[in-house]
Amino acid sequence: MPAYDALLVVSFGGPEGPDDVMPFLENVLRGRPVSDERKREVAQHYLHFGGKSPIGDQCRALVAALSAELRAHGPALPVYWGNRNWHPMLEDTLRRMADDGVRRALAFMTSAYSSYSGCRQYRENVAAARAAVGERAPEVDKLRVFYNHPGFILPMARNVAAALDQVPAERRARAALAFTAHSIPLGMAQGSNYETQLREACRLVGEQVGRADGRLVFQSRSGTPTQPWLEPDVGAHLRALKDAGAADVVLVPIGFISDHMEVMFDLDVEAAALARELGLHLVRARTVGTDPEFVGMIRELVQERTAGTPRRALGDLGPNHDVCPEDCCLAGAGRPVR
Repeated sequence: MPAYDALLVVSFGGPEGPDDVMPFLENVLRGRPVSDERKREVAQHYLHFGGKSPIGDQCRALVAALSAELRAHGPALPVYWGNRNWHPMLEDTLRRMADDGVRRALAFMTSAYSSYSGCRQYRENVAAARAAVGERAPEVDKLRVFYNHPGFILPMARNVAAALDQVPAERRARAALAFTAHSIPLGMAQGSNYETQLREACRLVGEQVGRADGRLVFQSRSGTPTQPWLEPDVGAHLRALKDAGAADVVLVPIGFISDHMEVMFDLDVEAAALARELGLHLVRARTVGTDPEFVGMIRELVQERTAGTPRRALGDLGPNHDVCPEDCCLAGAGRPVR
């Protein structure tokens, strides 16, 4: 097996205070034709929470939990953290790793699914950061996606069961179950296994809680209204549930691993407000966060690559590939981004 001397957690990043919000959004939206009005609108999502995204503290908690897990069970690798859009930026982290003598690292990307944004773009970010650091930069190999790993599915199922328990017992069996994930453009979806993997994760979680009637819906879309994205939108789905006579709905953010802004604002604020307006009782399931079984899963992914331990997966699709092929996670159907 290749020798690795570090683990790198790679995430999206988020502002740490009000003064960071607009510079952070400029990083996120660089090169995209987004109006200043839209930027100010999105900025209000962060300012609603004091200008600080929860994702930074969540990544720090994950790094701490992973460090403890690897010390306790091995391999005893140091854990670093770098972001796509805010500090600590990937380039700065790779430079620090090089200064520390790291030669080759495994990377855990904080996305359970294969998509351009959750896979190829992160790999491009790492490649650009390595190029900026130069010859000293460590090699970085990505861990496989984990949408069907029991260490992700079982904690999510427990969270769904706990959310269902918040519905009055006499209505629980009739409560609607809606799994939510970040929408992406249809062209991008056709260039990856994103939707297939999401549907399998929904099926596996539903199987664990004895519910085969969960619906996959999407949230947090952006871009021009004329561009087709994955649907239905969670808001449209809530309205449809009300029209069908539903009284309760449990939202499951299956597309996310922590309660960051897309969960806390788009679901806990916007979707919750719409549900109140419609007269729906809404309960939102927690994400896996630093659940010990999930943290143990990341250790297992590392051990697959360092010690050849068994590659676990639930369902029929099996474990995903370790090395991404050339046509993995295209930005548009049949079109890689360079």
